[in-house]
Amino acid sequence: MRETRNISWVKTARKDFEEFPDDVQVDMLDALTVAAEGALSGKAKPFKGVNGGVFEIALRYRGDAFRTIYAVKIGSDIWVIHAFQKKSKSGIKTPQADVDLIRERLKRLKEALK
Repeated sequence: MRETRNISWVKTARKDFEEFPDDVQVDMLDALTVAAEGALSGKAKPFKGVNGGVFEIALRYRGDAFRTIYAVKIGSDIWVIHAFQKKSKSGIKTPQADVDLIRERLKRLKEALK
C-alpha cells in the first residue's frame, strides 16, 4: 500500500483557491487527494507549459473555468503552485501571464526546498 503524500500550498495559490465556489473547491480537493495517493484523477492532465511533473486540474462551473496547477516532483509533497479562474477568451489555452507566473513559482519553490 502506498503512503499518501502531504498536499502543500504556495501561500497565494491557497488564498486564490479559497475564493473558488465551494463546489469547485470540493471537486479540486478530491482530485488533489487522488494525486496525493499516487494516481491521476480523471480531472487532471499534464500541464504543457513547463517541464514534466506538473499537472492541471481544469473544471467548468456555471459557465466559468477554474484551474489548479500542482507539481509532483518537488520534494516529498504534492505542491499546489497556482489556482485561478480562467478568463481568457482565446479558447482553452492558458494565458501567457499565468504560464509565466507558474514557471516563476516553480523556480522559487525549487530554490526554497534545496
